[in-house]
Amino acid sequence: MQLRAPAKVNLSFRIRGRRADGFHEIETLMTPVSIWDTLTITRRDDSDEIEFVCDDPALPTGNDNLVVRAAGLFRNTARLRAGLKIQLEKKIPHGAGLGGGSSDAATTLLGLNELLGAGLSQTALSELAAQIGSDVAFFIYRSAATCRGRGDKVEPLRLASSIPLLLLKPAFGVPTAWAYSRWKEASTVRSEAQEFTGIAFVNELEPPVFEKFVFLAEIKKWLLVQPEVGAALLSGSGSTVFAALHRATDASRLAERARAELDPELWTWACETVR
Repeated sequence: MQLRAPAKVNLSFRIRGRRADGFHEIETLMTPVSIWDTLTITRRDDSDEIEFVCDDPALPTGNDNLVVRAAGLFRNTARLRAGLKIQLEKKIPHGAGLGGGSSDAATTLLGLNELLGAGLSQTALSELAAQIGSDVAFFIYRSAATCRGRGDKVEPLRLASSIPLLLLKPAFGVPTAWAYSRWKEASTVRSEAQEFTGIAFVNELEPPVFEKFVFLAEIKKWLLVQPEVGAALLSGSGSTVFAALHRATDASRLAERARAELDPELWTWACETVR
């Protein structure tokens, strides 16, 4: 069985305060986008172990990997001891605010539910996903959604239309826990909402992230003066900044210009929101 695990971007991201459990209360509009990792899951008859391999040597392959955790949690919940081999081909960069690891975990749950015939409901899969990580439940629904709580309360919705995007990521990542911990301390940079395609693009994690990672603020500032760009925003805690583009834009030319004027090593990807 082969499955696609899509990335996401946060079209809006607001923090409502700190929760008693140490997490932050958030409200975010997220959407899948057309870049994905690929998971190949097969059942093994020679063992009841979970074998996990990945083409990215930087990722751990033990029990601290989200895919392995998801597979173990699913088997325990469904009371199945089937042996598994899971192969992951990475295309979504990690440390990017694109949810690659969360998507891989959610896709593992969806795939195992089908492969092993467990018959768990979408709600039950979402509850399992929430035990793995805050963004994982979102990817169970394969839809744009408003997410609240710590990200685990998911309300799927349909965007009015798809939006062409250009993703830009420098070589460094941003630690998510660090960005949240600095949220109230940010003061010198403000993130104002940008209206485009009927959506208010805003990210309240931009101030603390931009204060430390100044180059990300420079990417956003550069994008906002390009004629192809209707809005530009940090996705989640970063380090990806994405541009929402006007229709009929040549995203490849914009990407070439960004690398020429900002950083020749900048990772870029042209994609669109998935409705």
